[in-house]
Amino acid sequence: MFRLDELVERLGGEVIGDGAITVRRVATLEQAGDGDLAFLANPKYQARLRDCRASAIIVGLGARNLTDRPRIVTGDPYVYFARVAQLFNPPQVFAPGVDASASVVDPAPPSVTIAAGASVEAGAQLGEHVVIGPGCRIGRGVRIGAGTRLHANVTIYHDCEIGRDCIVHSGAVIGADGFGFARERDGNWVKIPQTGRVVIGDEVEIGANTTIDRGALDDTVIGDGVKLDNQIQIGHNVRIGARTAIAGCVGIAGSTTIGARCMIGGQAGVIGHLEIVDDVVVSAGTLVTKSIRKSGVYTANLPVQPHADWVKNFAHLRHLDALADRIRALEERTSQ
Repeated sequence: MFRLDELVERLGGEVIGDGAITVRRVATLEQAGDGDLAFLANPKYQARLRDCRASAIIVGLGARNLTDRPRIVTGDPYVYFARVAQLFNPPQVFAPGVDASASVVDPAPPSVTIAAGASVEAGAQLGEHVVIGPGCRIGRGVRIGAGTRLHANVTIYHDCEIGRDCIVHSGAVIGADGFGFARERDGNWVKIPQTGRVVIGDEVEIGANTTIDRGALDDTVIGDGVKLDNQIQIGHNVRIGARTAIAGCVGIAGSTTIGARCMIGGQAGVIGHLEIVDDVVVSAGTLVTKSIRKSGVYTANLPVQPHADWVKNFAHLRHLDALADRIRALEERTSQ
C-alpha cells in the first residue's frame, strides 16, 4: 500500500486533496472501489468520473478540476498509471540455483536460476541474475545478458545473443532457420544454409509464440527497447530499430529494415526487402508493399461493412479502369 504523497515523492506529479489517503492497487474508473487508485487517460471517458468510487484518481493537467476526489495530477496519466502499477506489482524474485533435472554443460554464475527440464548447451554464457524457465532450450554459444528472464519453453538456437533485462515469453523461438531456398529448373528446392545469427538488444520484450529467424548470411537484429507482441513472425535478416513496438500477428518478410520508434498495428504485413524510416505508424491490418521513406501514419485497409454492401462496392471497383477511360474520353471531347 502507498499513500498518495509517497507516490508523488517517488514518481512526481501533484497531489490535490488528502495526500495521506492510502491505495493498494490501480483499477479502471468503472471497477475501482475503496482503496483503489483509478486513472483517466482518455478525455472521452471523463463522464465516468462522476460515478467512480475509487479512493483517488490519476488525471491529466486539463482534468484537474473535473472531480472532487483526492487526485494526482500529471502530464501523462497513462504513463503514470504504468509506473504505479509497477510499484504495486514488482517482478517475481527467483531463488538462484540449478534444478536437479536441468542439463547445464558449463557452470553458470551463482546468481542464475535454471528451472526444471531446461537445457543449456556448451559455450552458452549467462549473465548475472538470468532466469531460465522450465523446459527452455539454450543452444551452444548463446549469450544472454544480465537480468534477462526466459519464461517456460523458450528455444534459443546456437550462437544467438540476447541483451540485458529482456523478457522472453513462453513458446518463443529465436534463431530458427530463415525461409531460404533456391529453386532448380525441375521444381526441386535447394536449401540455403542460414549461417547468420539473431542479435537482440537490451530491455527487449518478446511475446509468446513469437518467432525470429536467424540471418541467411548477416544477422537478424532487434534494437534496444523493442517490444514485440505475441505470435509475430520476423524473417531472416530483418533489422528493427530501437524502441519500435509491434502488435500481435504481424508478419515481416526477410531483409526488411524498420526504423526506430515505429509502431505497427496487429495483423499488419510487411513484404521483404523494404525500408521503413524512423517514427512511422502502420495501422492494424495494413499490407506494406513498398518502402516508406517519410515518417507519419500509413493505412491500407478497408473498414468492415455488411457483406452485401461489400459485394456491390467491389463490383464498382472492378469497373474503375473502364470508368477512367470514359472520363478521359469525355475530357478530350470537352477540351476540343
